[in-house]
Amino acid sequence: MTYASCPTAVVDAPVEVVWSLLTDPAHWGDFYDVRAVGGDPPGPASGGQVVSARSGPRGLGLGVSFRFTLIDPVRFRFCLEARLPMGMTVAEDMNCMAIDADHCRVAYNCTFGFAPGWRGALARRLLGRELRSGPVDSLRRLKAAAERRHAPRS
Repeated sequence: MTYASCPTAVVDAPVEVVWSLLTDPAHWGDFYDVRAVGGDPPGPASGGQVVSARSGPRGLGLGVSFRFTLIDPVRFRFCLEARLPMGMTVAEDMNCMAIDADHCRVAYNCTFGFAPGWRGALARRLLGRELRSGPVDSLRRLKAAAERRHAPRS
């Protein structure tokens, strides 16, 4: 059983700014609801890298792991597989395309997978609204972070 979400947004920042945010898992917590706690190997995103993270309120954070399956800095695209609690998985394909020197389009394609049987059905039912709003909210926060970073300093 799967559920797919594919929001897109135009970001008022260069594609390189968005790319630098996406490929720095140690700072995802600045704009996503996830805090990286380790990477193997450590450092910026790289193919095969596994990032361990916590999501949710501090102290009650749920363990999440991400494995980058593709990093393409020429085409500004990466793919990763995420493992979440309750047997859930997420396959993400993030794609950034320059529109001009100060704008880009970001496509966030993600497919949620659920454990078979009652566990998966329960997870999908409990998280139904989050499945619809989560990717859109994540993209909104990424857009805001990139635009803040690119905004002229006063």
